[in-house]
Amino acid sequence: MPDLVIFGGAGQVGRCLAETDLPDGWGRRVFDHAACDITDPAAVAQALAKTEAGVVVNAAAFTAVDRAEAEPEAAFRLNRDGAGIVARAAAQRGLPVIQLSTDYVFDGASRHPWREDDDTGPLGVYGASKLAGEQAVRMANPRALILRVQWVFAAHGNNFVRTMLRAAATRPEIRVVNDQIGAPTPATDIAATCVILAGHLLDGIGFGTFHYCGGEPTSWHGFAAAILAEVGSHGQSVPPLLAIPTTDYPTPARRPAFSVFDCARIQTIHGIAQPDWRAALAAIFDS
Repeated sequence: MPDLVIFGGAGQVGRCLAETDLPDGWGRRVFDHAACDITDPAAVAQALAKTEAGVVVNAAAFTAVDRAEAEPEAAFRLNRDGAGIVARAAAQRGLPVIQLSTDYVFDGASRHPWREDDDTGPLGVYGASKLAGEQAVRMANPRALILRVQWVFAAHGNNFVRTMLRAAATRPEIRVVNDQIGAPTPATDIAATCVILAGHLLDGIGFGTFHYCGGEPTSWHGFAAAILAEVGSHGQSVPPLLAIPTTDYPTPARRPAFSVFDCARIQTIHGIAQPDWRAALAAIFDS
């Protein structure tokens, strides 16, 4: 009975992985930071030794994009060093590893959907640390799969949906940028995708780098409009939503202007289609 071993169990995807249905005969072991600090090689080795691991998923990350600019050492320690430690520990036990990564490895300057073999060029510390993590994982474990995702949201955790819900309850108006384009991606679907990928990796199929995101691109303003429409449909009042350019909302870290992924490779090799993020968003309000 193989265990799906999950590091980063307290995050958005980690929590969904803890609840996602597994194939018959699979077990699951979930480690959050309190249970295992992935920057500690001994702790990771001990955690794996407690399991009947079949596939390892590393969903742990330093995801505070703006804070990373002020705390680069912390970001690289978790996103690069921790990722490499997990991948190396898995390799030492002959296990494949799935490493979650991000659209922030690209500069967002292109207007074509980003392919896996496009040149990377992170704009800030967060993207650079995640790209370094990808490289560390590939070097440490030949049986690695890098899954790049973007604009992740769930009913829990720190994400744009929850930010908009707080804003709707507390602000007289909401101002959101309309010139950054991407594709919202439900954490529930990312978790389900990881389970499918894990099964394929156990069969020795489909290592490498893959892109996965929601099936309908939009702007942050468009995403906000969809969230507020759900709020309104459930009988709550909604403040006005204003579209603004990025220049009107300066942040410590630069964001990619265009993040949409080309997801043809994961469809062709693993048979995984892009999720309907609007349906997943509605499900959060209906649950």
